[in-house]
Amino acid sequence: MGRKSRLPPRAFRSVPSSVIRTMRNTAQEEYKLAGRKAQAGFSLIELLIVVAIILIIAGIAIPNLLRSRMSANQAAAVSNLRTITTASVSYWVTYSNGYPASLGILGGAGAATCNGAILIDPVIATAPNQRSGYQFTFTGDQGNVTISPSGCTPGFNGYFASAAPLTVGTTGNISYCSSEPGIIHYDTAGASAATAAACDALPTLQ
Repeated sequence: MGRKSRLPPRAFRSVPSSVIRTMRNTAQEEYKLAGRKAQAGFSLIELLIVVAIILIIAGIAIPNLLRSRMSANQAAAVSNLRTITTASVSYWVTYSNGYPASLGILGGAGAATCNGAILIDPVIATAPNQRSGYQFTFTGDQGNVTISPSGCTPGFNGYFASAAPLTVGTTGNISYCSSEPGIIHYDTAGASAATAAACDALPTLQ
């Protein structure tokens, strides 16, 4: 009493070998089928749902990333333009040659000279004069100075500098410009001012 009954080993001997083989083959087929289902991965509907989620996230993230990059480019453009205007004044004080004739003269390499003052970023000073999504320009204005030091490219009594986005709406939305005495103006249309007079007519950056 209380003991479990067990089939005697001889009971299994009465099972035909063909039945045993059938059971074994069935078990193997079920094992293989389970393996194939595990390897099959996602269904088409599941993949489409994942793709849709990724597209929604990208649609939200990419515009924000683009706006952040443009804001950073615009801030860098203002900073670089201020550096250019400050460097122009430093050039006049250092070499008594008025304002420089070009960005190249504010740049240079090696020892500083009146034709290569090494006062600004060499990337901006070297053609194509682009940095952080902006195109920089600089020209002398108001005619040449009366007296220019020997060996120096004649300087000017004024200057006109500008920074405009390479692609409006992608690298920046606002253009900037400045002329003597160094006040920075801006244009929300992103267009580059053609002259110092056109620049002076634009709003002033506070």
